[in-house]
Amino acid sequence: MSDSPAIEELKQALQRLPGVGPKSAQRMALHLLERDRKGASQIASALTIALERVTHCQRCNNLTEEVLCHICQSPRRDRAMLCVVESPADLISLEQSGAYNGTYFVLMGHLSPLDGIGPEELGISRLEALLDEGEVKEVVLATNLTVEGEATAHFVGELARQRGIRSTRIAYGVPVGGELEYVDSGTLARAFTGRQDV
Repeated sequence: MSDSPAIEELKQALQRLPGVGPKSAQRMALHLLERDRKGASQIASALTIALERVTHCQRCNNLTEEVLCHICQSPRRDRAMLCVVESPADLISLEQSGAYNGTYFVLMGHLSPLDGIGPEELGISRLEALLDEGEVKEVVLATNLTVEGEATAHFVGELARQRGIRSTRIAYGVPVGGELEYVDSGTLARAFTGRQDV
């Protein structure tokens, strides 16, 4: 027995979320339709509003509703420090650690030639323009400790060195193969404190 086309479409849409397979998507779809139609409507409304309002910060590429995100607008941030991360989730994790008070650049991914993701797809030209302004004195490479993250960190580190900017990599505490989004605040704080030149 197959579901109605509308239910099938909802299940397919839910499978676009990370970690959601066919069975999870079916459970979610049926729950929303059977038991929580008000919640489903709230989710649909919030998603529509977010899609209309949220864009990328013109300076750091983070997600925001403004031209510049709240971090880039803050006069309390150390603009001589620029932390390069792969995703907004990584930025949030670092902010929660309380160990860093500089600014960020969010790549929205990592270099992965096999997947067709090169410097252009990561907005590297925007990062280079930011480095060329002369305000940044140190680039902290906080990409994930995966093969792709390491390759991305090496690439960005070279861009910084070419401009005479100090390039450091987050240090111990973050497990190799781990992703920043899942690391606790204390571990992230230790990683920032012990960063090293690359």
